[in-house]
Amino acid sequence: MQAEWQQFLASQGANIEDGRVLHFGDLRAELAAAVGENTLCSLGQFSILRVSGEDAQTFLQNLLSNDIREVSASRAQHSSFNSAKGRMLANFLVWMDGNDYLLMLPSSLSEMMRKKLSMYVLRSKVKIALDDGIAIGLSGPTAKPPVDCGELMCVAHTDLAGAIRLGETRHMIYASIENAIPLWQSLAGQAKPVSSTCWDWFNIRAGIPVILEQTQEEFVPQMVNFDLIGGINFKKGCYPGQEIVARMHYLGKLKRRMYLAHLEGSAKPGDHLYSEDMAGQSCGMIANAAPSPSGGSDVLAVVQTASRDAHPIHMDSMEGEALQFEPLPYELPKE
Repeated sequence: MQAEWQQFLASQGANIEDGRVLHFGDLRAELAAAVGENTLCSLGQFSILRVSGEDAQTFLQNLLSNDIREVSASRAQHSSFNSAKGRMLANFLVWMDGNDYLLMLPSSLSEMMRKKLSMYVLRSKVKIALDDGIAIGLSGPTAKPPVDCGELMCVAHTDLAGAIRLGETRHMIYASIENAIPLWQSLAGQAKPVSSTCWDWFNIRAGIPVILEQTQEEFVPQMVNFDLIGGINFKKGCYPGQEIVARMHYLGKLKRRMYLAHLEGSAKPGDHLYSEDMAGQSCGMIANAAPSPSGGSDVLAVVQTASRDAHPIHMDSMEGEALQFEPLPYELPKE
């Protein structure tokens, strides 16, 4: 199914590599369009795991950081799967398709996480499989999804597709391959097809982290602001790492937070950050990075709050470029 989808996108002018649309001919123009125009993205950098079976809800409730019981036909959520030490192995956008749960995560982690989650199935009546549905991103001031989604994180369905409102002007649309092709052709009449990289930039500007191979087990969920975007439920029962996550929330002092920043140069997930107060030790790490429409890169950086408040933060070494911090679209608490 994905091969058929990629063939269709190629026929529309897409340059594709490893499932991602690199561009439709001019990446810089596509990034510029992302700032204020209606844009359309193929989300080939992500895959979807389908969790089905009569025990699916209980199974996920025992494993994920959020309360899966709050997911419904009309409500999606962010959630994470953590190690026993409370470190994030993956984060997901979770919604329902009928009685099944769909978990969107980076394609580079999908098979690894399918196997990891399958280890917990045991005698539960649960199946975990890679789904063959197509994910499309739609954004822009006048962009209209195939069905009105209402408030943030609401899900709406038609016979042809489902849509999730991820922001005031941003939606994720999910459809079968049979419906995705005519849907794309219809949406392309109101939105400019752009690189998958534009969607990565949207996530960064929205302060939504995406755990990748380079950053697995680097962060407790609160370090990437998962408590601030509704990715943790502190009242639910046990799940892997829950004791660590809860202790930090109720008793601990969080020493690192995720910030939005700009660089004139480039960056990649897993790059280390430095400040003069840390005596040569890293004070943080790049969680996500994408080219900025204004040039350079925009990043989500997890940094020691004390270092961030008192000193410039540098890429790679003390001689590296200093990050230019910008406000997130949500308020950070005073720890």
